[in-house]
Amino acid sequence: MKKRGKTKQILVLLTSAILLGCGDKGHVNKVSSNDNYLCLNEDNSHFYSSRTSDEMTIDGLKEMIDHYVKGTQVRQLLFSPNSMCTSYASKVWDPIWHDYDDPDAVKRAASNEMQGKWQSNALLLHKKGIDPYAVWIDYSREMGISPWLSMRMNDIHEVNDTTSYMHSSFWKENPHFRRVPDHFSKWPDRAFDYGQKEVRDYHMALIRELFERYNFDGIELDWMRFGYHFRPGYEEEGIPLLTEFMTEVRRLADQYAEERGHPIRIGARVPSRPWTAKGLGMDAVTWAKKGLVDMLVVTPFWASIETDIPIEKWKELLGDSPVILAAGLELLIRPYPAAIHDYNTFETVLGAAVSLLHRGADLIYLFNYMDVGTTVSNPDDYTMILQNTGTLETATVYPRRHVVTYSDTWAPGEPEIYALPAWCHQDTTAVFKIHIGPRPKAGEIKVFVGLGEEGNQDTTPLEIRVNGELCATSEGASPAHIHPLVRTMAGFDVPLSVAKDGYNNVVVTSSAADPGQIVWMEIEVIPKE
Repeated sequence: MKKRGKTKQILVLLTSAILLGCGDKGHVNKVSSNDNYLCLNEDNSHFYSSRTSDEMTIDGLKEMIDHYVKGTQVRQLLFSPNSMCTSYASKVWDPIWHDYDDPDAVKRAASNEMQGKWQSNALLLHKKGIDPYAVWIDYSREMGISPWLSMRMNDIHEVNDTTSYMHSSFWKENPHFRRVPDHFSKWPDRAFDYGQKEVRDYHMALIRELFERYNFDGIELDWMRFGYHFRPGYEEEGIPLLTEFMTEVRRLADQYAEERGHPIRIGARVPSRPWTAKGLGMDAVTWAKKGLVDMLVVTPFWASIETDIPIEKWKELLGDSPVILAAGLELLIRPYPAAIHDYNTFETVLGAAVSLLHRGADLIYLFNYMDVGTTVSNPDDYTMILQNTGTLETATVYPRRHVVTYSDTWAPGEPEIYALPAWCHQDTTAVFKIHIGPRPKAGEIKVFVGLGEEGNQDTTPLEIRVNGELCATSEGASPAHIHPLVRTMAGFDVPLSVAKDGYNNVVVTSSAADPGQIVWMEIEVIPKE
């Protein structure tokens, strides 16, 4: 087993080095000694909708890159050029400004600041003869960053409004190409059905154009925008279709790599659990074993950061495949689906990153963590995330919060399981397994339990046992930022000798006759030198 693990490590290191090997300028990034770093995804609309028209210049484009990479652990930037429409002047898909001169579209844009800025600023760059993706790719290399494109494979933002500017004419004019063409109850119903050849050909046309137009280091196929690609009940039949699709992309990458004289890598964003991915038609393990992908990003969809991604299971299934396994972190945090959303803090991002790296993830991948008001509310937190989240060496220095969250993506028919909310009273016990990564050699560990508005909100009857040991009520303060659904919170001190690396078993009991609704559970780790 030792020999196999070492071989796997060498393969991953070599693949990481190639991933960061830039193209025609011969530039090679240097990564940290433990070979971890951050990937960051810049979405298809953020730059255009967050900047003024005066910033639609080459200097304005470069400024965004500077903001992401100077003094940070970001070593790979992924630029998304599309949703249903492209943010550049595509010849095979509609650009985002395709209906910009339509009177009805103009009225809608006037009432929607994001729409107006996205369309007008993207069009302004085009009229100036500036291709933002070409600029970003070249400047990223100049800055020692590996530039990738990230194609959204089935984006369905705003499909509840069939007149939205975000929709392509192909989607509007071909409702029979949708997953559920005869009725509508939720957004995925109106996603494209990849079981139809015309749909696959339509998306492959854009992939070919991206290869022809841009000299990137890698291309990511974002199958998690929005994750549902086949008619309900036909996901199994879709497995070979998506594998064949990925095979064609691999062929294109190899062809252009030979022409351009540098490797071109392929990535894929897939659901956080391998069985869910396969249940949705994405046989990511087979893609890796066949050499069709060089990087897999295992990730939630959007609703919450997922703190318990089964990295070990992915590693077991991937075996000796040298694929890079990246853990995707989302911007929001929720303890369960019905909870209102909140934004992550530096401490909650650190908690997830430390745990996932400790479990074997090769990289941390940030999605929706973009600058200028679209990310965590505290600007200092944002800077700290980019500077410290990519490696265990830096992430374990600071206090971190390991929060119980949930998986937000499930294959049709797959049982949906959530740890919260839970109830606790004299006849009911709540049990949680929380992964904390490496236990600190010195410092403090605390458990925090939050009660919601339903039921008894008195925390005094609560008792906490961690790994079987009773924990004393903490005299210290609660975390600085508490999720808004928590009405009362209690803290408990965990003896350092009781805590374990990895998973810790937390049992909540109560002497109260009236049940309390547990809506929040976390372990806080406060390391000391």
